[in-house]
This record gives sequence, structure tokens and C-alpha cells, in this order.
Amino acid sequence: MTISQIVEQIIPEGLPGFLPDATPEALLAIPWLYPEFITQAGEPSLSVHAFILDTPTKRILVDTCIGNDKDLKISPIWNQMQTDFLSKMNAAGFSPESIDVVVCTHLHLDHVGWNTMLVDGLWQPTFGNARYLFGRLEYEHMQSILSDPEEDEAWRECNAAVERESVQPVLDAGLVDLVEFHHVITDEVSLTPTIGHTPGHVSILIRSGGAEAIITGDAVHHPCQLAHPEWGAVVDADGDQSRRTRLSMFTDAVERRRIMLGTHWTGAGGGTLVPDGVGFRLEFDPTVDPTGVAAASSV
Repeated sequence: MTISQIVEQIIPEGLPGFLPDATPEALLAIPWLYPEFITQAGEPSLSVHAFILDTPTKRILVDTCIGNDKDLKISPIWNQMQTDFLSKMNAAGFSPESIDVVVCTHLHLDHVGWNTMLVDGLWQPTFGNARYLFGRLEYEHMQSILSDPEEDEAWRECNAAVERESVQPVLDAGLVDLVEFHHVITDEVSLTPTIGHTPGHVSILIRSGGAEAIITGDAVHHPCQLAHPEWGAVVDADGDQSRRTRLSMFTDAVERRRIMLGTHWTGAGGGTLVPDGVGFRLEFDPTVDPTGVAAASSV
């Protein structure tokens, strides 16, 4: 099978304050991060991209990025954004009609956007031939945010917009399956729980030809967290659980020689982990074109 990456957006300087411990000084002290994953000034670069898995039986799209025309006032750089993401997909040979399964690792704004597109003023499913897989617990978590009067108002309004524009339309179209943590998609691809960032977060486990890979979702936002598993993101719902999840993921990846593919990693986008002091280091082959479509890789 092959794994391809379609980039929607590169943010070279990252999102200020997103990883509070990842100061320029701290990042520059991790020598293998530059220039693949940080700027010369020590800023944590981020990517927004989707993975496409071509298995013998299904074509699977993992996480659908931000999308065009979305009401995302909580994040001005993404509000009403316009990109050529679908053109990049088509140019790489992946028409929307060819997608069999769409998997969302969780239901945050930058992982569900291209679930839908605006057509004549209405939100329509982008991948009309696909089944959309949402974690049942993740969907319930979104509903709890919307109904909780104690929730931060801006965050609740953001989730309401995401549900209205990117989640509910595919539910209304009858295209959604609410699935459990260990759901099996094909013989090669299954879900695995990686909770902490959200209570229902999953990563994508891939096994083929004796090799293994895992797509992180937001269990790991940036490769600097390999060197410092204790560094969390301000948007992690449960920081302590997130740290435990990362450490478990990294340990398993080393033991099983599992390739790790980061959902927000720039440059190489992934690699294999090796122990390095109290943390880990990524060994990688920089093959990703940061401006567009990555070369397909086999696993």
C-alpha cells in the first residue's frame, strides 16, 4: 500500500504560544530539529495536511484540514480561508469521488474542514462516495462542549461553527459511522486510542508487508515533543493524560520500529524514533515538498 500527503498550509513560524515550553532557546538546543522542523530563529514550524492511504481494497483520507469559507473567527489566519487543496488532490490523482473512507482523528476545526464545501450557499459533503468515520466518544465530547454553559464562550462558539459547517451536513447526508476506539477499517488500517488532546482522540495504525506506521493526529503536534514528551499544547484537554499518551506512543514506536507520521509536522513529515537521552530523536529522510504534494511512500 502507499501513503501520500497533501499539504493545505505551511505555517513556518508556528502559532505563538501554542507550545508554551517550546521557546526559541529550548528548540535551538535540539540540534536535529533545524532546518526540517524549526526556523533559524527557533520557531516551531507547523503544517496542515491530510494523508491518503491506498490499500488493496479502499482509498482512505485521514483528517480533512481546515477547508475553504469556514467561519473560524477564533483563529483569524484560518477564518474564511481560501486554498487550492482540492486542486492539489486532483493533481496527485486523488479525485474527491475516488475516496472510499474519510477518518477524522478528532473533531477540531483543523481536522474536519474539507468534510464539506460550500455549494450555492449550502454545505455539501466533499467526498460523496465515502463513509465518514467519527469516534463515538469524540462526537459525544463535541456535544458536551456545545451544551456546557461553563465552557469558554469563544471555544463553544467555534465548536458550534465546526459542527454546523463540517460535521452536521455529513450526518444529515447519512454518510457518518460513529465508531469505537479500536475500529478496523481494512486488513491494514485500524484506529487506536490516543486520548488526552481530546477524550475521544484516535491515531491511525497501519500494518502492511511486515512494517508498521502510525499517523499521530494531535497526540503529537510537533517533533520537539519527541525530545520532550512532557511538553504539551495549550489546547490539550487533559495535559497529564496527553503526556502519558505521548510517552507510550514513543516507546511503542521504538520497540516495534514503527514509522511515525505527524499530522502537523513539516519537512520530512515523519520517520523512525530512537532513544536520545531522556527523550527520543527522529531519524528521517527529507523527501516532502513543503509547498504541495509529497512523494508517495510505501509501507
